[in-house]
Amino acid sequence: MTSKNTNRKPFVDKHYLILLSGLMWLGVGILLNSFACRWLSDYQGSYTWLIVSSGLLISIIKHRFVLSRFAQKNINRIEANGDKQWLFAFITVKSLIMIILMMGTGITLRHSSIPKQYLSVLYIAIGGALILSSIKYFVITVEWMKEKKLAQQ
Repeated sequence: MTSKNTNRKPFVDKHYLILLSGLMWLGVGILLNSFACRWLSDYQGSYTWLIVSSGLLISIIKHRFVLSRFAQKNINRIEANGDKQWLFAFITVKSLIMIILMMGTGITLRHSSIPKQYLSVLYIAIGGALILSSIKYFVITVEWMKEKKLAQQ
């Protein structure tokens, strides 16, 4: 069943969805880390190294045991849905709800009375994990681009 609205939806190759997902994860990771950097540049304490190293350690753990697996499931889902997909098919309704909840939590925390240097640990951890996990998307994209280039030769 196709309707006029379905025909107007922008469809793209699934590999562009994988790239778009990676760019989104990378962008959000950079954004979160930029908040932490700004807060830490204002922090005059002597424990900056501890805050940064704690955040980085947690980001590696979160990447390894949570987000890396989530990224792979997302890649598998995109790859299984056919060659041409709706532009926004890189995100599921469940993921969108989680993103909205996480954004709300982040906004609430930023406006709370919690000292920013403590929030920096959390922001570095989540931002770093997103950046590390975005690499999965880029590896798949580079492999696809190599295959595409070989096929054209």
